[in-house]
Amino acid sequence: MLRVVILTVVLFSVAITAVIVAQQGQPQIGIAPVTLTVGPYTFDTAEQHKLRVVVVARGLVHPFSLSFLPSGDALITERGARLRIVRDAIGAHAKLEPEAVAGVPQIPSFRTGGLQEVAVHPKFASNGFVYLTYNKAGEVGANPQQRQSAVTLARAKFDGKALTGLQELFSGEMQNGASGSRLAFTNDGFVYITTGAPFNDMAQSLNSVYGKVLRLRDDGTVPADNPYAGKPGMRPEIYSYGHRDQLGLTVHQPTNSVLAAEHGPNGGDEVNLIQPGRNYGWPKWSFGRTYEGPRISETPLGPGIEQPLVLWVPSIAPTGLTFYTGDRFPSWKGNLFVGSARRGEVPRTGSLERVVLNDKLEELRRETLLSELHQRIRDVRQGPDGLLYVITDEDDGALLRLEPGT
Repeated sequence: MLRVVILTVVLFSVAITAVIVAQQGQPQIGIAPVTLTVGPYTFDTAEQHKLRVVVVARGLVHPFSLSFLPSGDALITERGARLRIVRDAIGAHAKLEPEAVAGVPQIPSFRTGGLQEVAVHPKFASNGFVYLTYNKAGEVGANPQQRQSAVTLARAKFDGKALTGLQELFSGEMQNGASGSRLAFTNDGFVYITTGAPFNDMAQSLNSVYGKVLRLRDDGTVPADNPYAGKPGMRPEIYSYGHRDQLGLTVHQPTNSVLAAEHGPNGGDEVNLIQPGRNYGWPKWSFGRTYEGPRISETPLGPGIEQPLVLWVPSIAPTGLTFYTGDRFPSWKGNLFVGSARRGEVPRTGSLERVVLNDKLEELRRETLLSELHQRIRDVRQGPDGLLYVITDEDDGALLRLEPGT
């Protein structure tokens, strides 16, 4: 069986090396789309040998966010659209329900609009709360695909089939366009939310929530000790600023530290340790270049600008983040895992990044996993079974489980 799996991977690798035919005199960059087989796939890695990758479910349309219920079912958002549920996602007979979860806000379709993140409250067993972030629609502009929107946080009760009693907890100001958002809960009962400002200077403006990490209580109220709470002309929800486009967020449980993954422009992708009132530099300071080639800034850092914890040049298009805390992969305990949509601006080069950090969150080494699958990895989470799960951001997206091989 192992030989068959290895041969399948090799054949895929050979098949996708052909260059896509040039169109209109310009070559298309990237490789031909790759469709996952039924699997499983087997790989070797630097510290966890004989890694087995199982296809748990497929048929998801560009999934964005993954969150587990205590039962082992998995909630998955399809970007901008629906909330789906995979029953018994950690078991041998997982099933993607054909019908979407009811009760999700209905939002007109527009670019990067609609549903983004889903997260299960840490005390779900007693309160039944599921949290969502989404970009709600504002006025239509000259281009309907670029309408105004506002980043929004909401929560609702989940009864196993539908969301009920949806309550909007927070909404930012309307802006032109939209970007992705993530959320995470810390041990002390706060919820952190990322917002983006990739194409303007709002990340440096303290009267806007965009290009920031926000901090709220889990009921949506603003903590009195937020850096700008009570200061005239400043948004009290802001915790840190100077961020470009943040599509990953997690908490290091031993220290209760918040880490965010941030897209640079062309290179300069980062994982940042989020600290109150700190400036992370965008758009004036960056390790990246513009898409035309010139550097964003003469030097990547300036006075009062925070350095990234982890840096990628070229870019990896970082997505979901998680620390591995289980016992099923002893060699990976405490490692940071980062989803990657593509490497070096080349489509179909997604992967899962593993970063080894010491107890001071200083980088020791890193490794790239799953690149042979040529899938856009959009999120990574640890399941209740102590295994790692990822979702692939494809037309026929999949939920994959990483297991120790035998």
